[in-house]
Amino acid sequence: MGPVNDTSVTEFVLTGLSQTREVQLVLFVIFLSFYLFILPVNILIICTVRLDPHLSSPMYFLLANLAFLDIWYSSITAPKMLVDFFVERKTISFGGCIAQLFFLHFVGASEMFLLTVMAFDRYAAICRPLHYATIMNRRLCCVLVALSWTGGFVHSIIQVALIVRLPFCGPNELDNYFCDITQVVRIACANTFREELVMIFSSGLISVVCFVALLMSYAFLLAMLKRHSSSGESTSRAISTCYSHITIVVLMFGPSIYIYARPFDSFSLDKVVSVFHTVIFPLLNPIIYTLRNKEIKAAMKKLVNRCIFCKEK
Repeated sequence: MGPVNDTSVTEFVLTGLSQTREVQLVLFVIFLSFYLFILPVNILIICTVRLDPHLSSPMYFLLANLAFLDIWYSSITAPKMLVDFFVERKTISFGGCIAQLFFLHFVGASEMFLLTVMAFDRYAAICRPLHYATIMNRRLCCVLVALSWTGGFVHSIIQVALIVRLPFCGPNELDNYFCDITQVVRIACANTFREELVMIFSSGLISVVCFVALLMSYAFLLAMLKRHSSSGESTSRAISTCYSHITIVVLMFGPSIYIYARPFDSFSLDKVVSVFHTVIFPLLNPIIYTLRNKEIKAAMKKLVNRCIFCKEK
């Protein structure tokens, strides 16, 4: 196959989540509620970390960056999905499809790398407490966040470069509510074994390796903390934070491994896992972090009360 893309398909047809009108309306209400929760809560987290001087530690700086990525990640698929519930023929242009899968992988991979940075932050805080402020200074935090974004960008460029070289000459129906490499590769008019192999390696294998490494690192940290469980409230808070991070890691990497670490064949659970990956995960992220973190919960309440008081004045 040559480097030139002989695409004759100008748009893709999305099958969506359901063809039943009543089910579509129910899903619209549910997902709109989710999206209207994700946006303000994550914005509130960012504003709280930014405005509260007590939340100046690296952990909260990274949490604010995670909240920003969650806003972006949920906005890649949710708005079009909500609009498509009221459209009989759900279509997306070829360029729109490429843009959607580019940003999906860019932000998704950046978030994975950021979770790895957050694990390193916890390691420094727990294993090197006396040197923590020196190790995790603001400059290093900014560099690590920038590297996470750069890694996500490079990863996404690889996916897009492989997709745009493929010829699409006939079938244009994607069995999902958004564009992703697993569906697009499936309808290409060529042997895509080599492309699938590279995508599985770049998306699936990296997800598996990062997932196992993160679980092992958090297991090590928890073992250390439980050995010093008599140290008081600070140890209990560190254990709680680790459990929050582990929960997020499982929720992020589990669906990703299911989708990308296998041949791109169609399975009955694909749409369910995709919904969890693109809609439910960004919803659970702020809930888990805010419910398990007393400091940020108190700071958020203080900020909201201050805003209400200012309006009343």
